[in-house]
Amino acid sequence: MGTDANGYLQIGQVAERTELSLKSIRHWDEVGLVQPSARSAGGFRLYTETDVERMLLIRRMKPLGFTLAEMKALLAAIDTVDDPAAIHTDREAATADLLEFRDKAIASADRLRRQLAYAEEFTDLLSVRTSGSTP
Repeated sequence: MGTDANGYLQIGQVAERTELSLKSIRHWDEVGLVQPSARSAGGFRLYTETDVERMLLIRRMKPLGFTLAEMKALLAAIDTVDDPAAIHTDREAATADLLEFRDKAIASADRLRRQLAYAEEFTDLLSVRTSGSTP
């Protein structure tokens, strides 16, 4: 997938790369979650590789039940931790926030693993019932 001369990706390219819908990407722009880094002369959204990475991070958070507000807070915490000019106390607070988000992600992933195990048990039961053999 190519970028334009300035290294920007168009929204369709971003959607293809991230496996997100155009609607989701536009919505995230409207709510201020991930905004395009630039606009073309015609007003089209243009994104950088950094923007794509942020969208992939958000995509990973969605199945774990994070709200839009939590996603914004997490992205802000990451920006603060990654900013070498950030004040030390701000970086410490952001790191503490990231630890809380990590704990929530771990708990949510555990819940999803249990749900998946139940779903696999169920499909196994159906497979046994439909194969003509009895358990």
